[in-house]
Amino acid sequence: MIVKSSYKAPFPFTYGHINTVFPALFRRIKTFSYVRKRMELEDGDFMDLDWSKVGSDRLVLLLHGLEGSSDSNYIKGMIKAFNRHAWDGVALNFRGCSGEPNRLHTGYHMGASADLKAVVNYIHSFNQYKELVLVGFSLGGNVLLKYLGEEQEHLPAFLKKAVAFSVPCDIPSANVEIDKWHNRLYLARFLRSLNEKLKIKSRLFPDRVQLPKGRLPRNFQEFDDYYTGPVHGFKDAQDYWMSCSSKRFVSGIKIPSLLVNAKDDSFLSEACYPYEIAQNHPFFHLETPQNGGHVGFVDFEDYRQYWSELRALDFVQKGYLND
Repeated sequence: MIVKSSYKAPFPFTYGHINTVFPALFRRIKTFSYVRKRMELEDGDFMDLDWSKVGSDRLVLLLHGLEGSSDSNYIKGMIKAFNRHAWDGVALNFRGCSGEPNRLHTGYHMGASADLKAVVNYIHSFNQYKELVLVGFSLGGNVLLKYLGEEQEHLPAFLKKAVAFSVPCDIPSANVEIDKWHNRLYLARFLRSLNEKLKIKSRLFPDRVQLPKGRLPRNFQEFDDYYTGPVHGFKDAQDYWMSCSSKRFVSGIKIPSLLVNAKDDSFLSEACYPYEIAQNHPFFHLETPQNGGHVGFVDFEDYRQYWSELRALDFVQKGYLND
């Protein structure tokens, strides 16, 4: 189903890059803290889960984007909004994103749906929550949508709805966009962080990971060809991107799910707006506001909550806005 969007960006956030940069650099989430619990994985690795509880039997699970964490402003803002409406919240830190290296030479990636499945099953084992909803951003949104499509017949009954924002659901074409000149500052920031982690992996696992001779990777093609693809069992970057693009899986989704991709998101290609799939899909809802940037959606109304936070709450609590 294609949904008419209610988001109206205030000036100057009608400019996509401002809507992208402002929340990351200038937003402040006050009076907020987590309780961390480490989840041990079957392969000997771990993931850290950061909890913000208000004593509810409803839980929202948050998934961050590339090189983000539970400390990202968009994660804390979303959990605080859900807490305010009587939901417990938990933020998943993907492997190696909680402030210390993970134990294996592998890490996380765009298709790490098996890790999300493990977390959902772990939470289900508590027998504490009657309702779980998922909210993912960018890479985390891709993982979320892929998981829902893959596990369509095997999702636990307490998983009710899902919302994803700013998702590069067609990864090969999205990586063409991120490599364009107007995105070079974002790309450089991502690669600086990723290459630092590559150096750490090479020190911790010299027999499994070596630094490339000469210069370090300068774009996602080089990084994923050299590290992400091969160490996670893919032939190369293209094989990794094609295999993990969530657009391939959304037709199989069988719980109410919303994808919000802004039309001025400079990270996304035309193929990242799956109108044809959403058109007659009974569960998959697509909303494409004119503005919003990448994980932006700035708004200064209602307790300084951003529009994305109010939209996610509306979708999971009240139904489908503007259906």
